[in-house]
Amino acid sequence: MTATPSIELPVWMAEQLSQASPDLLRQMVQIFAEALMSADADAVCGAGYGQRSPDRRNTRNGYRSRGWDTRAGNIELAVPKLRQGSYSPTGCWSGAGGPNRR
Repeated sequence: MTATPSIELPVWMAEQLSQASPDLLRQMVQIFAEALMSADADAVCGAGYGQRSPDRRNTRNGYRSRGWDTRAGNIELAVPKLRQGSYSPTGCWSGAGGPNRR
C-alpha cells in the first residue's frame, strides 16, 4: 500500500501563485532551504529524523533560529541542532552569505 502525498504540489502552487503574495518567494526559499538542511542533518546523523538505525552516529536536539539575507529579503531559518557536536549548513548558503546569528 502506498502512502498518499501530504499535499498536492500542483494545486498548492496554483493556489499560492493566484494569491500573488509578495512573501511567496521568501516562503518558498525558506521551505526549500529547511528541507535541504533537514536532509543534510539526516545524512550527518546516519538516519532520518525519528528513525532507529544501527548506523546512527548522532541524534537531533531541536532547532536554532538564524537569519539568512537573500536577494528575496531576510529569511528566518530553523537550523537543526545535534545532540553531539554541531551542525553547520553546507551548500550554497555556507560562507559569507549563510545563515547568521542575530
